[in-house]
Amino acid sequence: MSEQVTLIGTGGGLETLTREAENILCQSDAILGAARILHTLPDFCTRNRIAEVRPEALAQLLREHPWKHPCVVYGGDTGFYSGTRLLIPLLKELEIPCHVIPGVSSMQILSARLGRSWENWNLCSAHGMHCDAVAAVSCGKAAFFLTGKESPAALCAQLTAAGLGNLSVTVGENLGMPDERITRSTARKAADISFSPLSVLLAEPAPVPYPVRTPGIPDSDFIRGNVPMTKQEVRAVIPAKLAVRPGDTVWDVGAGTGSVSVELSRAAYHGRVYAVECNAEACELVRRNREKFGAWNLIPVSGTAPDILESLPVPDAVFIGGSHGKLTQIIDAVFDKNPSVRLCVSAITLETLSIAVNALTARNPHAEVCQIGITRTRPAGNLHLLTAHNPVFLITAQGQNTAGG
Repeated sequence: MSEQVTLIGTGGGLETLTREAENILCQSDAILGAARILHTLPDFCTRNRIAEVRPEALAQLLREHPWKHPCVVYGGDTGFYSGTRLLIPLLKELEIPCHVIPGVSSMQILSARLGRSWENWNLCSAHGMHCDAVAAVSCGKAAFFLTGKESPAALCAQLTAAGLGNLSVTVGENLGMPDERITRSTARKAADISFSPLSVLLAEPAPVPYPVRTPGIPDSDFIRGNVPMTKQEVRAVIPAKLAVRPGDTVWDVGAGTGSVSVELSRAAYHGRVYAVECNAEACELVRRNREKFGAWNLIPVSGTAPDILESLPVPDAVFIGGSHGKLTQIIDAVFDKNPSVRLCVSAITLETLSIAVNALTARNPHAEVCQIGITRTRPAGNLHLLTAHNPVFLITAQGQNTAGG
């Protein structure tokens, strides 16, 4: 078994290798890591170099060989989306002591090249995993992406598809190496460019036309047209009734102006909200309100429920605000898609209330009905009178998980 292993972040190459790392590499009797890094190590390093990056395989090699001073080398920094987070626990299990030497990360190099500070960047990894670029840039901060499985072009294609093609982006290729290149562009143009596999992407903050605020956007702030709209007070309650979480996939069936969809998109800010609407004027209002409020994770869906629902991703939560007389069929389609979905139906007539209660209690006997009565003041000369609006019923239920009974 190896006596002690040193995990070294090599930064962006030889020019960014720290003096401490150089000294350890000089004394090492075995160096393990990615082949591309091993090939760039200085000549003074041992020739006993083993190309291996899988944490379990690395731990096995270190357990089997009695090396005195082995090293495992990583690109960039050991604490920034590095394989060290997987290897260190394995070494602890084997009781192999380890010492970690950090390196200069590609994020630090890019910020230095641009002459900018990075502490407020939203740091994301698309290396070996799917990355939601739209959610990353929608928080009002510049978003930095380590790329890999999702290339800079693929991430920029995501942004462009969401309506963010004019976003300013910077791509850093082969940072710290002789063929380093930095490209400034827009997301739309960068989506058509082929970049080096060793690239990072910086996307500037998405425009936030409407400042972030608590649930319940004033009615007057929405673009209205001739389409009915759910009142502010009711909209503030719906995300709570649905228990919307940041990463949820949410449907808004019968989206109307998109006012509820916008509220839901803020609650599911790392997820997606699908606004389903069949009326042409309403579909246009959904698109316009999406742009006005910067709700880039809101996806307008033109079509009639329940037929269009089969094509949508499986939802975690669903709000039904309009059904065109097909409420029971829509509820059945929702539960067929996800038997444990969280669902909320709004009703302003007793008939719709009755249909919703019957359909939901057939799935869950503990369906809840909440009635919201809104009364607002209106001026009458020097006085103020109260004006009552029609009561709204919210019927909520969670489906039964078939696995758990």
